[in-house]
Amino acid sequence: MTYGSFLLAFAPLAFWAGILTLRGGFWRADQRLDDAPAGQGDWPEVVCVIPARNEAPTIGGTVASLTDQDYPGRVSVIVVDDNSDDGTAEAAGGKTKNPGALSVVAGKLLEDGWSGKLWAVHQGLEKARSVAPDAPYVLLTDADITHDGESLRRLVAKAEGGRLDLVSLMVRLRAESFWEKLLIPAFIFFFQKLYPFPWVNDAGKVTAAAAGGCMLVRRSALERVGGVDAIHHHLIDDCALAALLKKHGPIWLGLSSRVVSKRRYDHLSEILDMVARAAFEQPGNSALALIGTVAAVGIIYLALPLAAAGLLGGGLTGAAAGILAWWALMGIAYWPTLTLYGMSRAWSLLLPVAAFLYTLMTVSSAVRYWQGRGGAWKGRHYKTA
Repeated sequence: MTYGSFLLAFAPLAFWAGILTLRGGFWRADQRLDDAPAGQGDWPEVVCVIPARNEAPTIGGTVASLTDQDYPGRVSVIVVDDNSDDGTAEAAGGKTKNPGALSVVAGKLLEDGWSGKLWAVHQGLEKARSVAPDAPYVLLTDADITHDGESLRRLVAKAEGGRLDLVSLMVRLRAESFWEKLLIPAFIFFFQKLYPFPWVNDAGKVTAAAAGGCMLVRRSALERVGGVDAIHHHLIDDCALAALLKKHGPIWLGLSSRVVSKRRYDHLSEILDMVARAAFEQPGNSALALIGTVAAVGIIYLALPLAAAGLLGGGLTGAAAGILAWWALMGIAYWPTLTLYGMSRAWSLLLPVAAFLYTLMTVSSAVRYWQGRGGAWKGRHYKTA
């Protein structure tokens, strides 16, 4: 094996060994909410804000899952209908047993400089000033998320017990179609790799992240950092908010199998649109960072098979041993996430394919940005920051 081939083969092995030992054990996927204690005293009021744009198929279930919570404290739900044309506002209260807890706000036209979601959240928070002026917690959740009956109990108990300013859950995304099975657990794995949850949950580390589908925020902390106005231009708004909040107090991010997303991704193009709208913001809209990302993915996920297959030299025995060692380390890292989704470990063999596709999506996001289209989502185009 040539020297260059050896380096290309060794780098991925070293990377996966480092993943297993040097990234806070993120790959174990073990950051979960405990059940709420039965004997807790007074339960604080919670106001839930749901931005919704053309979400008629799912919004009713989302609202009902919150208004009908088994939660001892007062719960209010505010839906901001962001100029939908599919009957979202009418569908919002269609399934709830407690319609008095629901307020529907007709969203104003998008102001320049804001992302659509944050503009809707901003209006929901304004409404919350009159609907629930004394609520110490705000739950920011998406219009396709279904919360189990004790979701608020667990979230609030975690926040109260740890005096946390933010408790966020990476909800269980839908993984039923082929493309969902290939790409959704991989997305969860890559997100954990980028933002190790144990580091996010360590007040002594600067790593900060959140998952926008479910974020319980201490209201006083949100106001202290300037509200969502402070991040109004961000497309990856959840992580931007988490970074702001963690500068002033502890936060927590975990995984859930009981709070779930009902959004369907039956076709590759649907996942492409979802990722490409904001992916280039992650490397700071930098061409140099994008080149580095593409190179790193190539080395980590593709270089070893190429080197070991003999394209750069090397024998059959060495090739087989290198590939087996590489897949074993990668599989060990990915298996807990696959288990979370009830999927066979054999899907770990396709993780390089998922990595390749996500890299293409990031490149697509960059091309959209350079063309002046920014992140396209639900009929809107944004110029990212």
